[in-house]
Amino acid sequence: EHGLRNPGQLQRDLLTLRNAGVRGVMTDVWWGLTEPTARKYNFTAYKDLAAMCQNTGLKLQVVMSFHRCGGNVGDTCNISLPSFVGEVGRRNSDIYYKDNDGRSDEEYITLGADNQALFGGRTPLDMYADFMNAFAAAMNNELGSVIDGVSVGLGPASELRYPGYQSDKGWKYCGVGEFQANDKYMRAALASAAQTAGHSEWGYAQPNNAGSWNSRPYNTGFFSSNGFDNYASDYGRFFLGWYSEMLMQHGDDVLSRAKKAFGNKKVELAVKVSGIHWWYGDNSHAAELTSGYYNTNNNDAYYTIAQRISKYADVFDFTCLEMTDSGNDCGSKPATLVQQAMTATQRAGLKFDGENALELCTNNCDQNGFNQIVAQASKGAMAHFTYLRLTRNLLDNVNNLNVFTNFVSKMASI
Repeated sequence: EHGLRNPGQLQRDLLTLRNAGVRGVMTDVWWGLTEPTARKYNFTAYKDLAAMCQNTGLKLQVVMSFHRCGGNVGDTCNISLPSFVGEVGRRNSDIYYKDNDGRSDEEYITLGADNQALFGGRTPLDMYADFMNAFAAAMNNELGSVIDGVSVGLGPASELRYPGYQSDKGWKYCGVGEFQANDKYMRAALASAAQTAGHSEWGYAQPNNAGSWNSRPYNTGFFSSNGFDNYASDYGRFFLGWYSEMLMQHGDDVLSRAKKAFGNKKVELAVKVSGIHWWYGDNSHAAELTSGYYNTNNNDAYYTIAQRISKYADVFDFTCLEMTDSGNDCGSKPATLVQQAMTATQRAGLKFDGENALELCTNNCDQNGFNQIVAQASKGAMAHFTYLRLTRNLLDNVNNLNVFTNFVSKMASI
């Protein structure tokens, strides 16, 4: 039940990767699989995987995945949050983020509940700390040797963000998404912040003129440049400042616990940040805003994030490295966004790691995507690149494997 599925095949795959020049692999450590009962942990499969990597000559990076798998782009598995979290959620749906229609998002516990002792006397922050401490103890021999990096999950898809764009809620590219301050804990925090700001009228709810999942910025009051109470108004600045600060504080709170768990293990701590590239070319940066990245009103969201996480983490990991700017397509400017993130990371003194956002070898490999990654890496700011994902179509198709091996060789020579 807790072992590796098909270890023989996995061993062959790891050897194939090693022969292709790959230096290591990354895996999610799923909270929902490894803590089946509260405070009872089973990391056997990860022990076995680490041994397999060690024997193959590969490094292993692990992701503390406190989110659900299933329902997001590219998800090929269904792993829910631990059952003891689900039991609480059935009684109290406000432990989850909620969309404008009141539908719960069961991918990740709302950060509004971080300090609520709702789980057998534990808060979510307690549960994350207990989990990381248990993993550090169980993998003491592997950490700092075969395991050289730990990425700390801080939200949906293990990224530091709100679930602002969720395909299982009907979001489609390139909707602006929805703000996520609808559960009772987020609403209480908003009301308190508005009171402190001397504008209690700002604290009743999140913006009611920001559209819904698939709106365009220019069709909403909040994201349009001339809207009343828009993103640049006093109210807009208050809300966006509060919303992003709540996310930053969540990062601080979880990362400080990660540092306690892993600080003496000689591993690099990483934080993954999402490359939300659509509407980047719009003044509002609407899609970034709903996910908590305050990248408008003369704010540099990625420098803010990099500075905040630098207190505890070593690595800023960013996505969408394979994408190029595409003219007027939904204001999409991924390459420009990556440049902003790279520059911000360097300014904050962190290492910059990259990932692709979409799989590049669904049928035949996308050579343009690989070329773009090489071009971004050639700017000299990237420490590591992680290719998503390991699939049969990549490993069993000789042409695809050749393209990939050639890509790895180019990256290694940079």
